[in-house]
Amino acid sequence: MAGLDSGLTVPVWLAEDDLGCIICHGLLAWPVTLPCGHSFCRGCLKRLWGAGPSWSCPTCREGSAQPLQLRKNTLLQDLAIKYSRAVGEEEGAAGQTPSPAPGPAPQPPGRAAPQSVTAPRNITEVGQELAKLAEQLVDIVRSLQSQTQLPDSGPDNKLNIPGTADHSLASPKLVASGTTEKRMRDILHDLEDIRGKLQENFLGKECLEEQRQVKILESPPSTSCLQTDQGRLASCLVRGFISPTFDLRSLSCSLEVSEDCRKVTVSYFQQPYSWSRDRFMTCQVFCSQAFSSGQHYWEVDTQHCSHWAVGVASWEMSRDQILGRTRDSSCLEWKGTSQLSVWHMVKETVLGSEKPKVVGIYLDLDLGKLAFYSVADQEKLLWECTVPASSSLHPAFWLYGLHPGNFLTIRPVRA
Repeated sequence: MAGLDSGLTVPVWLAEDDLGCIICHGLLAWPVTLPCGHSFCRGCLKRLWGAGPSWSCPTCREGSAQPLQLRKNTLLQDLAIKYSRAVGEEEGAAGQTPSPAPGPAPQPPGRAAPQSVTAPRNITEVGQELAKLAEQLVDIVRSLQSQTQLPDSGPDNKLNIPGTADHSLASPKLVASGTTEKRMRDILHDLEDIRGKLQENFLGKECLEEQRQVKILESPPSTSCLQTDQGRLASCLVRGFISPTFDLRSLSCSLEVSEDCRKVTVSYFQQPYSWSRDRFMTCQVFCSQAFSSGQHYWEVDTQHCSHWAVGVASWEMSRDQILGRTRDSSCLEWKGTSQLSVWHMVKETVLGSEKPKVVGIYLDLDLGKLAFYSVADQEKLLWECTVPASSSLHPAFWLYGLHPGNFLTIRPVRA
């Protein structure tokens, strides 16, 4: 074994077949050794066994009626890693597949040749898997949270003491349940934060690489006719004022909408919506209306939501992505940490620390422009940018999902 430590040269007695898994015919990955002495990839063995009811060795059939504890064989793992590195260095030095080393025993007849070593996955693929795992964890915690949800008031919530007026003591059960609920909210908050960071840092990496190769055409948030000429602003907005409605096909299972489809709320419970490839995995939703030409303006009341994004996107936007982190979506985002940003062409620009109570979105597809306004008291231009006219755009919304009960409302058309 000392020979392995002195370098990465493959020992003459070691062949890839000696470190192979008979299930996948590849080099051992996270190898585990059963009581009978045979070793396999941990993932291959778990998939082969499935749900039982018997757990036996694929080679000798020695098994058990109970699931076995699979522990990593660190020696085999180290050998597999060093073998893979040594083969890679030899192939790189020779510029071709190396010749077999002299002396190894010939491959037994009838045994399938192991596949070549799979190249390591890039960081984007790993990030995508981590983001999907975080999404599953969020769903699990939300499900547990819904199962332990207690009513706000009721006979079980208080212990009334006879002979007293307007005095009550919280029951121990309620205190314990409240503590559990708080822990779940904290866990959910942390998981949502991890998921958001993973999606921002990994799922958008490919788009960020493309962005470096493409010149971004965008207008700075400077003076414009819509900001300086209040009369013209009012005229433009009145002509194009609409009240779009939320599209139930794209609605995330973490959201619910009002009967008139103009109010979207973060739900306390996962909604049993039927599966659809158009449905978002995160707390996002599109509007049914699609715009490919003309001028359109709508307003969103954001006062009752702690973390949100509003903007536009094409219907083809990936349902596991976040608004603004793709090349076919743009948005204004309030982070809930006193930071207002705009996301455009997978690029974030921080605008300030003041949260707009009502956001106006103006889309002029004839000129290829998108503008965001703060319109609670008076119209104030926050940002203006260029948008492509290659596909139809839908109003799009993201509610962060950390606080059930948060909601956004599409304001009605002005009289």
